[in-house]
Amino acid sequence: MRIRKLFGLLLAVVCICGSAFAADEFKIDPVHSSVRFTVKHMMVSTVPGRFGDFAGTILLDDKDLSKSSVNVTIKSASISTDNAQRDTHLKSADFLDAEKFPEITFQSKSVAKKGDAYVAHGTLTIRGTAKEVDLPFSLTGPVNGPRGKMLGADASLTINRMDYGVSWSRTLDGGGVVVSNDVKIEINVEARTPPPAPAAGK
Repeated sequence: MRIRKLFGLLLAVVCICGSAFAADEFKIDPVHSSVRFTVKHMMVSTVPGRFGDFAGTILLDDKDLSKSSVNVTIKSASISTDNAQRDTHLKSADFLDAEKFPEITFQSKSVAKKGDAYVAHGTLTIRGTAKEVDLPFSLTGPVNGPRGKMLGADASLTINRMDYGVSWSRTLDGGGVVVSNDVKIEINVEARTPPPAPAAGK
């Protein structure tokens, strides 16, 4: 009886390990990736910006997409709009409060295919406020590269910054606002499987 239980336990471990190894882990390559955003200024022009410091992992099971996941961490203080004065304001407590809330994160809870695209449902946290969002994305690959498997992912969504406590606002004399509430976020990613570990003794 004890042997049968031991055999059952070993079988369960093998099954769990088998399902874990069915998915490939890809690390985001920041050199070939970007996290950008755009907002309306004075209700007239569109101002672009980006984050320069970010990292993330994509766990892809192309045989069962529901076992896939994605998580991304962005350093708030790495925001840049190519204007030092504006960037300082965006890092302040009026906007991202980067000193108090140094990271923006997205952690998926589920991944599903919808038509020709995919959707990652998960939690987006900005300025310490977490909200459930659907992140539509497309995938290219995976393909075999010179240093392992590679894949590309492109995602975009629009959020209301007020939902995350990024609530600085100023109204124009004509009734409009200086900075729009809607922020469009675009993520373009190249990710790679980690290189194999060196052989023992080398």
